[in-house]
Amino acid sequence: MKQNTRPVLDVCRLAAALLVITIHTAPLSDVNTEADFFLTRVLARVAVPYFFMLTGYFLEKGQWRRVGCTLGKTALLYALSVLLYLPLNLYAGAFSPFAPGQFLKELLVDGTFYHLWYLPAVLLGVPVAWGLRRLGWKGGLAAAGALYLLGLMGDSYYGFAARVPFLKAFYEGLFTVSSYTRNGLFFAPLFLLLGALCTRVRLKWAWPVAAGLFAAMCAEAFLLKGAGAPRHDSMYVMLPLCMLALFCGLAQSNTGRCRAAAGTALWVYLLHPWCIVLVRGAAKVLGLQGLLVESGPGHFASVALASFALAFCVQWAAARLAPVKMPPTARAWREVDLAALYRNAQALMEALGGCGLMAVLKADAYGHGAVKAAKALRRSGVRAFAVATAAEGIALRRALVRGEVLVLGYTPPEQAHVLRRWRLSQAVADEAHAKALAAAGPGLRVHVALDTGMHRLGIPAQDTAAILRVYGMKNLRVEGIFSHLCVSDMRAPQAVAYTRWQTQRFQSAVQAVRAAGFEPGQVHLQASYGVMNGETQGFDYARVGIALYGVLSDAASTVRRLPLRPALALRARVASVRQLKPGQGAGYGLAFVAQRPTRLACVTIGYADGVPRDFALRGGQVLIGGQRAQAVGRVCMDQMLVDVTEVKEVRPGSVVTLIGTDGGQTLRAEEFAAVCGTITNEALTRLSPRVAYVWKN
Repeated sequence: MKQNTRPVLDVCRLAAALLVITIHTAPLSDVNTEADFFLTRVLARVAVPYFFMLTGYFLEKGQWRRVGCTLGKTALLYALSVLLYLPLNLYAGAFSPFAPGQFLKELLVDGTFYHLWYLPAVLLGVPVAWGLRRLGWKGGLAAAGALYLLGLMGDSYYGFAARVPFLKAFYEGLFTVSSYTRNGLFFAPLFLLLGALCTRVRLKWAWPVAAGLFAAMCAEAFLLKGAGAPRHDSMYVMLPLCMLALFCGLAQSNTGRCRAAAGTALWVYLLHPWCIVLVRGAAKVLGLQGLLVESGPGHFASVALASFALAFCVQWAAARLAPVKMPPTARAWREVDLAALYRNAQALMEALGGCGLMAVLKADAYGHGAVKAAKALRRSGVRAFAVATAAEGIALRRALVRGEVLVLGYTPPEQAHVLRRWRLSQAVADEAHAKALAAAGPGLRVHVALDTGMHRLGIPAQDTAAILRVYGMKNLRVEGIFSHLCVSDMRAPQAVAYTRWQTQRFQSAVQAVRAAGFEPGQVHLQASYGVMNGETQGFDYARVGIALYGVLSDAASTVRRLPLRPALALRARVASVRQLKPGQGAGYGLAFVAQRPTRLACVTIGYADGVPRDFALRGGQVLIGGQRAQAVGRVCMDQMLVDVTEVKEVRPGSVVTLIGTDGGQTLRAEEFAAVCGTITNEALTRLSPRVAYVWKN
């Protein structure tokens, strides 16, 4: 837990878990029945809704991107819990081979042990809440509230509902499917959405409001009890309102997380019924039944103590057995600022006017992380993406990235079924490629590539007959046509003229397609430099790559200047600092020889990470403590040397910046690439996979 954090939400999980134990141990049953009712049937009823609200709160914080992960982890936890309580169920004869329907009911809805209903409720409630969330706050909460009220009449208000024949028949039928209405359909969605709402709402006087609503809930519970209405007592009219106020107050006080508290509370919840059995068994063996079982407070205290002790043991064992994860900033890492990427997309879309933005995510988004980049770009309004290979497109689809994904590179026709399965659009390399793709079956989405003078991929732009034949192929769904400009990054008159000539050839080909009665689909020609140096009017998309990440291929000026911000920083750490005397050499081949008393820092990044071996010999510099420092000697596979004689307070662990800002100094990617003898496109995409990702914003 970090200093100056208040992980209120996670710490309160422990209190909620303790309240769940009270429900199953009745601490005040032999002291005062009314007090025990208040504790176990009123106060403790806030515990499970609190768990649901936490799930909704953190799902909303992540914009519901981790729904799949949440469901997967919950399903795994439920499977383990079913196995954990299998011995007790078998001992009690709970599973009958002659009643498979009852077993499925318990497995899918009720839970295979009395407290496990929460896990299938999460598995059902999260998808329901996710669907309702898409209706908007008013629609989603109204629908979830209606479900809750329907469940309420089968719970605390059942005595009233049962007086109406058709309602009684409805609930009796419902109870054959689910023993209780506090389940994933009627109970969980409302609290999940209320938790999500607490990320947006700040409630003034939350604590007094919560106290007043809780008092009203107490009155409701005792009135219902007196009327003999409850079939069960998990759902009250005032409970959602009380929980909203309570959770708002806690969320407004919360800063940070405490994973240890969250994990302990989870294991206490899962393990406490086993602890009840173990305490009763131990009490019988030790002759302490009066103290540990028959006494309500003693039984509760012993079960709570055993549950927390066992939970701590499980946490300790899990920590020892879990694979050790090095922090991403331990050695060399790239910081990717997703907010910068978002703003760059916004600036580009504004500059493009009526022309759409197709984000190019080739080579793991130019070293920025394709999946994270795609999701950030979708939030900015981007709905079309381009990749180099089918494998890159599949990776986006596996991560649930929606929108068009165009494969710009060649895909063998034998793999057409893969393109179809993952809903990928394929660039047609030439007419022969189109014929082979068409022969692979119907329904394949393609964009026709034209060669307007780069002589790489595409049907020659002047070969109108071949272009029209591709448009006429029955099995292909032609959804676009495009070409690529090869000298749009150059501003020399000859290059400008060639770009204009390529553009004219492309536009003539598109006009010929229209004249032949075909709809050309999405028309796109310009890439990053086409946008920065040319016009985008008349096209449906601009395929923007390197500019999207806030840099250009080199430091040359462009016609158009946009407020783009670099999204990537490259950093490493100082491993060691040592003193050299004049005349002493360092590194392979002793390529560096000290000409004065010199302090050398060994930095944890090398050519296996993407820094060229001759980086220092080319004059490469880094930033340490906001100061520029000269790299020296030959870059090794895993380390490099930096002269830090003039840099103050350099020690092992100090951060070294190769690309990015430190203090008032900045090293741009264009400068790094120039020293490496290349362009930023290559310099960024050749960063090694072992250079970890750190996501910002």
